[in-house]
Amino acid sequence: MSRVSCRFVLATMALVMSLPSIAQNPQKGDYGYLYCHMSDQGEYTAYALSRDGYHYEDVLEGKPIMDPKEHARIEGGQRDAFICRTFDAEAYIMVTTDMCVAKSKIWDNYGIDLLRSDDLIHWESKTFDFRQGTKIFSDPESPSVYRDWSTINRVWAPQIFWTPAYVWPNGEKGGYFIYYSMWNRAEEQYDRMYYSYADKTFTKLTQPRLLFDWGYATIDADINLLPDGKYHMLIKKEGGKPGIYTATSDRLESGWGEPVEDDYVSFEGKKKCEGSSAFQLIGDSTWRVAYIQYSDRPKHYRICKADENLRNFHDPVDIEGVTGPQHGSFMRLTKEEYERIQELRVKN
Repeated sequence: MSRVSCRFVLATMALVMSLPSIAQNPQKGDYGYLYCHMSDQGEYTAYALSRDGYHYEDVLEGKPIMDPKEHARIEGGQRDAFICRTFDAEAYIMVTTDMCVAKSKIWDNYGIDLLRSDDLIHWESKTFDFRQGTKIFSDPESPSVYRDWSTINRVWAPQIFWTPAYVWPNGEKGGYFIYYSMWNRAEEQYDRMYYSYADKTFTKLTQPRLLFDWGYATIDADINLLPDGKYHMLIKKEGGKPGIYTATSDRLESGWGEPVEDDYVSFEGKKKCEGSSAFQLIGDSTWRVAYIQYSDRPKHYRICKADENLRNFHDPVDIEGVTGPQHGSFMRLTKEEYERIQELRVKN
């Protein structure tokens, strides 16, 4: 291990030990990477494997890793897959946008899907159709952010952050902070960021709460905890000066200041980008930020570099080896996990 890698590992261990109740997604594996993503060939979840984080091989030739109609019970389409380990790093969870533009012909949707797996291959799920109102949530009597849930028209790009300090009404500690953009056209002017909590079984969800409102539309947030003890968010501004920007907070639920206006993904010129997903290469304290450059024809899925503070974005390149890359997420893998998924690729 290099001195830089060693310092990074020690700094991360010190952070975890000094802040035992801070929210964080468990990291595990030093063998390779899983790119779990919506396919641009269709609205389903696909896998690709890599040893270096840049060059990938499709699993199942880029075809669905699961039947989207089985798990996306509202529209039959899965978009924006976000995957991570469970709080104890013994299993896996995923969230997807339940949406099928090919079927509906409009860019509206009504809910999200929560999925859980013990092996990354076989998945169980629960669908939340927000149009049904507060009865679908675990706290239906809590104050509601909307008067009429039947007019909901967007619930987009959910992601997960484990929060050990969250306390449920029965006293149980720990919950998954699920954050996403939502828009009820009848009651608000634009997409805003909201959050709920899911329980350890990943089958219960609390009512949405507003995360922040900057006065214009925001979507596709991606939050990471850095060694400075702050949460760093990458987010697409659709209002103001559009682009992928960064913001920070000392707390997940509040305190998100305005985006840093002079440090954002600007090197793509006027090309439109979204769906950012930050990850670190094994043994490297700097970051890689992936995103879809969707205004191109054909589209380009890019990976750029950022420094240890998730700033100073530079050197973008195209992802390699993936059929139809789109909005998704990255997870480090152990050798056993990598080979298990690779075996699935070989058998099919």
